[in-house]
Amino acid sequence: MISPQLVEHNRFVKEQYKLPFDILSDPGNTLAARYGLRFVLPDELQAIYSQFGIDLPKHNGDDSWSLPMPARLVIDPEGIVRHTAINADYTVRPEPAETLEVVKGL
Repeated sequence: MISPQLVEHNRFVKEQYKLPFDILSDPGNTLAARYGLRFVLPDELQAIYSQFGIDLPKHNGDDSWSLPMPARLVIDPEGIVRHTAINADYTVRPEPAETLEVVKGL
């Protein structure tokens, strides 16, 4: 998993939810931007996030107010993207079994 959050926040999430995998940090959403998956929250959404106590600048370590689109990419050992599951609607997520089948096929 890759997150724009600072390492200490990723560590907290991993421990809190007892995740069996690492969470890598993508400072400034650099990798997300490289894959065309980074977006900046508009001012009105920033205000709503702030009202709910969501402090992206604090958690991400920058003031860009950017987030990555939820995405699953399967990249083979040679660096070739073999499968993607990307949706701008964060509520739509692929089934984990779909991703596992792709990985098994490598």
